[in-house]
Amino acid sequence: MRVKVDVDVDAPSLRWEDVHGPARGVAYELIGSQDAALGRVLHDEGWGGSPLKPVGLTSPQFKGAPRKAGVYTTSRDGAIWFGSPVPRIASVLIAALAARQELQWGEATLRIRGINIDVPPPVAGGEVELVTATPVVIKHESRYLLPEDRLFLDRLQHNLDRKADLLELPAPQDLQVMDSGPRRRFTVRGAPRIGAVVRLRMTADARFVEAIRSWGLGLDTVQGFGWIR
Repeated sequence: MRVKVDVDVDAPSLRWEDVHGPARGVAYELIGSQDAALGRVLHDEGWGGSPLKPVGLTSPQFKGAPRKAGVYTTSRDGAIWFGSPVPRIASVLIAALAARQELQWGEATLRIRGINIDVPPPVAGGEVELVTATPVVIKHESRYLLPEDRLFLDRLQHNLDRKADLLELPAPQDLQVMDSGPRRRFTVRGAPRIGAVVRLRMTADARFVEAIRSWGLGLDTVQGFGWIR
């Protein structure tokens, strides 16, 4: 399930370290505020006997933000999406967000203007195309991979196989990168995260597509990466 949270902020821009940096802490704090045990289990152990954390969200996204080189500008028309393919986690997120009037996102205070369940159009399964709103993070050993790198699809397939296995769903096949954006680098807790937004084609079960839309592609989805539009 996906939830869209409409926000506004008075600050004209976010610090670059506050674009993705606060996401993980915000997600766990929200979950823990409604279900402390669930928050601890997810943070410390993962889910269902796997270290994977089936939680996704975006960095704050601002419509109509003025373009300014080297600056992550904002507007009064912002949104953050949260989601999880696990009903228990999703319901806790919704309850936590419904109880809030604002989110502290690093140094910025985001005022909540509204919360809506985001229902994507139904998918029949088969060949589907997915576009991400935030960069997809993929690594091989210690190196970040970009969509044009030789091992990118292999490591993304491995990531999706693990997610499908956790959710007990058929894994997607025939992954193809149709298009990608420029290399993006963010600092998260003092360490780099490098990736790019992608337009991806795959053959997948409709249930898996619905699940992954509430989780995201690649690594660090709880840090706001790999969210699907």
